[in-house]
Amino acid sequence: MPEALESVVGHLLRDLAPQVLGAVARRHGDVDAAEDAVQEALVAAALQWPRQGIPANPHGWLYHVALRRFTDHLRSEMSRRRREDAVATAVWAEWAFVPPPDVELGVEGDDTLRLLFLCCHPALTPASAIALTLRAAGGLTTAEIASAFLVPEATMAQRISRAKASIKSSKLPFTLPDGAERTERLGAVLHVLYLIFNEGYASSSGPLLQRTDLSNEAIRLARTLHALLPDDPEVAGLLALMLLTDARRAARTGSSGELIPLDEQDRALWDHGLIAEGVALVSGALSRGAVGPYQLQAAIAAVHDEAARAEQTDWPQILALYGVLERMSDNPMVSLNRAIAAAMVHGPEAGLRQMEALDGDVRLRGHYRLDAVRAHLHERLGHAERAIAHYRAAAERTASIPERDYLTLKAARLAAAARASQPS
Repeated sequence: MPEALESVVGHLLRDLAPQVLGAVARRHGDVDAAEDAVQEALVAAALQWPRQGIPANPHGWLYHVALRRFTDHLRSEMSRRRREDAVATAVWAEWAFVPPPDVELGVEGDDTLRLLFLCCHPALTPASAIALTLRAAGGLTTAEIASAFLVPEATMAQRISRAKASIKSSKLPFTLPDGAERTERLGAVLHVLYLIFNEGYASSSGPLLQRTDLSNEAIRLARTLHALLPDDPEVAGLLALMLLTDARRAARTGSSGELIPLDEQDRALWDHGLIAEGVALVSGALSRGAVGPYQLQAAIAAVHDEAARAEQTDWPQILALYGVLERMSDNPMVSLNRAIAAAMVHGPEAGLRQMEALDGDVRLRGHYRLDAVRAHLHERLGHAERAIAHYRAAAERTASIPERDYLTLKAARLAAAARASQPS
């Protein structure tokens, strides 16, 4: 079977997985069992579709296979409890009246969007709800989620497991919320979409810098959510942030997939249609008066995107926006980005001084970006040995191969330049 078809099947399965999981979980209210059933359906599809061809209704095919697997597991469990016949009869009778789901369900019927809200369950803490939703609806691995939360992988695995158990034991209805309850869960849903997009735009591990399947799905869901809640400024702000950031995608990597930093990108490759759309969204959101963190981040992205050349970037405005954002959120990455902006406005020494406060933050302990930023600032100051040491330390700590290669190359070039400058 041609590799092209296998690639199409792989992309299709990644796109459909959260939608099918949402449909099965919405029907049965058991995320853990639904996830197992959907995984088995995905394996079956990955084996059969490349040989037999993609079915006319792939969403419906996966849904029904997953439902059969779910029913099989349920029948097995009931058999163990000596109640197989009665329960199986009830399950199959109910299933007989369920029509195959359509792929296009509209805003209110989008099963992935439903799953986002459903996983942000009132039985869970916000952190647990976000972690579970990233796993179920976002398709992120436990390691990727742990990286986003700046915690060990084992800790995140326990958190996700407890979240599933809490929903199962709570006995609360597993339904799409409306009114005030949907508003309460909205913050967690937005944060999930933000983290899914970030992992897609800058993958935390592996050989690829970008995972467009994740970033595209996050944008799709953000558009759907914006259509559902068009007057919410933070929903608009998040969508604007995604569009303004994703607009640079084509310029972020070279011909071999190597990382190209923002100040070296060919801005002619940026998607100016997405930039215009994002600027319009964030401008409209900011004009409504209630300013939130996603609007501020979108405003920062807009300042970068509206600069025709890197040297024309309005860094004082970016520094001011990061100052407001830092006061609004307890996020060490915001403080690190503010230190970078301070270095661009007031010089590298100012950035290094601001970074000293981050050394005691346990959430950033051992994070490669601390060393990467320090390396860049020391390089600007002409401190070659310090810059080389920090570039090498950052390369050792990142799990992203393109990031590692970029940092290693920076260290090697600095070392070669230092040797060349020495008298023979």
